[in-house]
Amino acid sequence: MTTSEIIERLKQNKLRVTPQRVAIFEAIYKLNNHPTAENIINNIKNNHPYISQGTVYKVLDSFVESNLLKKVKTENGVMRYDHVLSAHHHIYCQETDRIEDYVDDELDKIIHQYFKKKKINNFQIKDIKLQISGTFKTK
Repeated sequence: MTTSEIIERLKQNKLRVTPQRVAIFEAIYKLNNHPTAENIINNIKNNHPYISQGTVYKVLDSFVESNLLKKVKTENGVMRYDHVLSAHHHIYCQETDRIEDYVDDELDKIIHQYFKKKKINNFQIKDIKLQISGTFKTK
């Protein structure tokens, strides 16, 4: 994603365009691996040493509130950030803490049909996300 596209996305979501927001959003796309706030801080540190940790956390929260990012929590309780907003699930490696996107239309259809039949009393489902835990096999 280019800087111009990032600026446009910020404007579309009614967020003020600041160098800090642009740098943080660029880092998220560059890392492209469900980064933690710490990963983002380390990534921007060299080129933007003036951006504080507190600013990174505040900007990430504003991105989540504005639906530019989604939070993904690992089994270890670590908060990660996902820039892919389309429907998908996650595969989580317990050994390496790696998260990968997992898209399966057939699985989505099965889950939605199941919950359409098996309603949860007094609850309206808005979204369903699976986190599939395990370990990646080494070759």
